[in-house]
Amino acid sequence: MSSKAADLMARRHAAVARGIGHATSIFAARAENAELWDVDGRRYIDFAGGIAVLNTGHRHPKVQAAVLAQLDAYTHTAFQVAPYEPYIALAEKLNALAPIDGPAKSAFLTTGAEAVENAIKIARAYTGRDGVIAFSGGFHGRTALTSALTGKVVPYKKGLGPSQAGVYHVPFPSEASGISIEDSLKMLSYLFKADIDPSAVAAIIIEPVQGEGGFLITPPELMRALRSLCDDHGIVLIADEVQTGFGRTGKMFAMENYDVKPDLITMAKSLAGGYPLSGVVGKAAIMDAPELGGLGGTYGGNPVACAAALAVLEVIETENLLDAANRQGAWFISRLTELSQRNDIVPISSVRGLGAMIAFDIVTERGRFTPDAATTKAVTTKAQSLGLILLSCGVYGNTIRLLAPLTAPDTVIEEGFNLMTEALKL
Repeated sequence: MSSKAADLMARRHAAVARGIGHATSIFAARAENAELWDVDGRRYIDFAGGIAVLNTGHRHPKVQAAVLAQLDAYTHTAFQVAPYEPYIALAEKLNALAPIDGPAKSAFLTTGAEAVENAIKIARAYTGRDGVIAFSGGFHGRTALTSALTGKVVPYKKGLGPSQAGVYHVPFPSEASGISIEDSLKMLSYLFKADIDPSAVAAIIIEPVQGEGGFLITPPELMRALRSLCDDHGIVLIADEVQTGFGRTGKMFAMENYDVKPDLITMAKSLAGGYPLSGVVGKAAIMDAPELGGLGGTYGGNPVACAAALAVLEVIETENLLDAANRQGAWFISRLTELSQRNDIVPISSVRGLGAMIAFDIVTERGRFTPDAATTKAVTTKAQSLGLILLSCGVYGNTIRLLAPLTAPDTVIEEGFNLMTEALKL
């Protein structure tokens, strides 16, 4: 680490709370599309995308232009004080795009956790019930309610006091964990017998593809079963698309990969190409359940972020990024499948993905599922030393996730893949 970076790290430790972690020791200076340069001028290929925020890449010219134009007009009025067109235009666009049955409405906020909290509030207001069911391994945020929904104790719950009441978890199906779809549904049935009657459940929330949980894809059979169960018992089905949304899975929304639709969708991350914006879109009748003033926030739906989001949606359409996601994903799957057969790298297994939301696991032995978190950490550390930003995730900390911008040139993707291959040669 250079003296400049070391000085910044020392300042970080002195001034910033310990609980805010960081995956690398890189201090960013500038970035462009799928590349980032640190304070010492060293170039990195970015396979993290700001944790799935930069589907349109760092500083996309059309997004930057939209932001600059909005900056020249106004930056904040609070939508609750003096509303503005970018908010309305974005709501109109998303209402038309979202896989929701019937008329839809939207509300905008600032963070993904805030979107999830508001989705739960909306579901509770609509149903008059309190209970919420989530899944093990799911990640929904770090606030008091969303950390309760999150299905992982360390680091999101440990030492932070009791979780909020009324939240229940069901095991998520996973071959590596030995949990089948039937097991998940059986546990849900047990939950209704032992802990909460379905008539007291306001919502079931699920990620179409678990993000922090390890890029595990929700099986279509499970999604259909949840939709049927929610219909039978008047429960609101919430799709948490904070990480899966806006082209990452080869569709605008990941739920478009299924033959059933949710009632509400939470969104954030790549919605505004790096500017803080989140939202909830859903059935109009459900969205309208809270009282006037029951939704919103001082910065929610900031006009600069809304302008950025409108540009992001245009870029996804005009640059055919849904097709790009599917091409990128297919390329990664093919190359990773070949890589998994090699004996000169650490053992990897369970190559998987939906669109360009790609992952694989690092295990102790080929042909087994035993996780190896220590080796995974060593791989991401070596990748940084080689010039690649690479993230891990998963309940056991042994999943490598690939989140390269959908706008990344093929040459940069291949260069990054080759660096990752070198990092796997410990």
